[in-house]
Amino acid sequence: MAKPGGALPSKQQILDYIQSSQTPVGKREIARAFQVKGALRADLRAMLKELEEEGAIDRGRKRKMAPKGALPEVSVLQVEGYDEDGDLLARPTGPHSDSESRVVVVAGGRRQERVKPGDRVLARMKRVGAETYEAQVIRILNSGAEAVLGVLSRSGRKWYVNSTDRRADKTYTLVKRPEEVDEGDLVLVRPLAGRGAEREAELIERVGNLEDPKAFSLIAIHQNGIPVEFPDAALAEADKFKKPTLGKRVDLRAMQLVTIDGADARDFDDAVHAEPDTDPDNPGGFRLTVAIADVAAYVTPGSALDRAARPRGNSVYFPDRVVPMLPERLSNDLCSLRPNEDRFCLACHMVISSKGKLLSHRFVRGLMRSAARLTYDQVQAARDGIVNDQTAPLVDDVITPLYQAFFALNAGREARGTLELDLPERQVRIGENGKVAEITRRDRLDSHRLIEEFMITANVAAAEALEAKQPQSKLPIMYRVHESPPLDKLEGLRESLAVLGYNLAKGAVIKPIMLTGILEQAAKDGKADLVSDIMLRSQAQAIYTGNNAGHFGLALRRYCHFTSPIRRYSDVLVHRALISNYGLGEGGMSDTDIEEFDDTAELISGTERRAAAAERDALERYVSAYMAEQVGTIFPARISGVARFGLFVALEETGAEGLIPVSTLPNDYYDHDEVHRCLVGRDTNTAFTLSDKIRVRLVEANPVTGGLVFEVVEGGKTASKGAGQSTGRGGKRRVGTDRKGPRGGPSKPRKLKRGRR
Repeated sequence: MAKPGGALPSKQQILDYIQSSQTPVGKREIARAFQVKGALRADLRAMLKELEEEGAIDRGRKRKMAPKGALPEVSVLQVEGYDEDGDLLARPTGPHSDSESRVVVVAGGRRQERVKPGDRVLARMKRVGAETYEAQVIRILNSGAEAVLGVLSRSGRKWYVNSTDRRADKTYTLVKRPEEVDEGDLVLVRPLAGRGAEREAELIERVGNLEDPKAFSLIAIHQNGIPVEFPDAALAEADKFKKPTLGKRVDLRAMQLVTIDGADARDFDDAVHAEPDTDPDNPGGFRLTVAIADVAAYVTPGSALDRAARPRGNSVYFPDRVVPMLPERLSNDLCSLRPNEDRFCLACHMVISSKGKLLSHRFVRGLMRSAARLTYDQVQAARDGIVNDQTAPLVDDVITPLYQAFFALNAGREARGTLELDLPERQVRIGENGKVAEITRRDRLDSHRLIEEFMITANVAAAEALEAKQPQSKLPIMYRVHESPPLDKLEGLRESLAVLGYNLAKGAVIKPIMLTGILEQAAKDGKADLVSDIMLRSQAQAIYTGNNAGHFGLALRRYCHFTSPIRRYSDVLVHRALISNYGLGEGGMSDTDIEEFDDTAELISGTERRAAAAERDALERYVSAYMAEQVGTIFPARISGVARFGLFVALEETGAEGLIPVSTLPNDYYDHDEVHRCLVGRDTNTAFTLSDKIRVRLVEANPVTGGLVFEVVEGGKTASKGAGQSTGRGGKRRVGTDRKGPRGGPSKPRKLKRGRR
């Protein structure tokens, strides 16, 4: 870059160099770029000073130079909101607050996941255009006031907003009520600081009305920050795609692939087929095909669809709606394996032994046509000999081989010893009026387990295939990792199981099969639901990561998510890696995918947790709305948790969960015994212990927060020896409820101190 003979560069050359740099540069970097040495360094210093005095450049932090008006390398920003493409935008503060530069907060990493409009952040700036910067957040300096979702109510002339979040159960006074909102409306408000003793807030927007059929999912969406609307660019991109054609793909349309899903399923991204293996070297074995929607054919790296899908991370499922990861044109059409329609797929052909061992696998990009859209109930009925017009022609050639392959795989699962948590799934059925019609426990059939086992096998095949190529390709692998329980939770699990009469050996290396053995005994004792729930709470959080640590629950050394790219971004990345590694055409992994891989793993692990929280919140509100009409009713229940402030109970019929405040327990003061997992009356010695069956009356159901409050009608038993006290260093001690007063206490219920629930 230096002139011949080491002459100084011109001022324009220096300006061009500074302008082309993404970040401010120092004198040393400029000298190195133009090979300026020796005595010429003094002349360069003088030239830079002249440029600064002329106003052509700015000298900033650490004497680094940038074009006039450029933003500093490290800046304080005010996060403003989102643009039409879904990018999070910010503006500079302080001396650069008048800048008209466009600043995009780049995605990736824990800090970016937490940043929201209203925050002040310290960020490292990178200039990517004359007036455009990318900002990598270093830390959040001042978290902006969280928008609060609440229900509008009125008392006299004042208007109030009652928060929908039971973790922050607050009421705000609305400083001004616009005409377009009224009582019962769901509104977003911004809390105001320094406005007197009352908590005050200003209206941001009306979200809906509490009487709206979809109010409860709306609350969960807003409260958990679930992105709903797609950028126009992503929608336009999706609309341009044409119907699939064969091209260079493998033609799988003659294979009788079928989809098997729930009756209420909204998308179909996997199809299956099985047949006996005719190879004499594999007696009793099977050839199994799992065909998955080829999302990578449409969602390519860096595209508008990709930029929209990545921050979503996954679809979110509510009783009344789905918030999809991809626009409807893909999720419900081109990428949904609907019957008798040609669809792009990425198929995994597998060979398994009679004992369920995966012997080989091969991935192809194909064009398929689903032979039938079946439900779990239909398939199970057909297996049990009850057929209908749709399943009758499929029993011999399709359904029977599927079950035979499943039995082989299930034998392999039992041999390796997986953790079989048989948790009841509550199904909320919404009626035509948008309200809860019924809550039932979803049956778990062999047809459910069949599909689950096929998907697990395909996921293992994907992980094996990627690992086989990694030494040459060096491409990262998005593993699904579930580590063994952490030590503190494991000790808590031992104590809880001991209370219920089950022994988990201390000091031994815990294996899934050990826990499954306890579950089998619990099922015989009628405690399967409770023990499954306790074990679930002891487990480590499953995450996405490029570092393989195996899957404890499935007892697998390697595991990926390959089978649901319509609804999980992790699977999209696994598809791209397979495409790149095995030369399966376009849409493989990009350089950006690789550079952002660790950030993406962290991001989608977080979006998965966010989705789970939103789904749980909505379900609790729907259940509370359903139960609100049954206040005063008595139910059989089981104690599912014990805390100092009360008992958690689960109703036996619906599985609905709620709280019995300690203040309402009958005629005594109660101590919390952490070791024996019980509350014990000081005078009566009555104990309420984990897993006890009791009868409860519903006292309160709050659909806004999703909370249920019960009181004991019948139950409690004499405490076992030693219960009511715990042993620690220094002798025996009792853990009280933080209440003072005469022993025995008043007979009427006492209110908990605010904030204790």
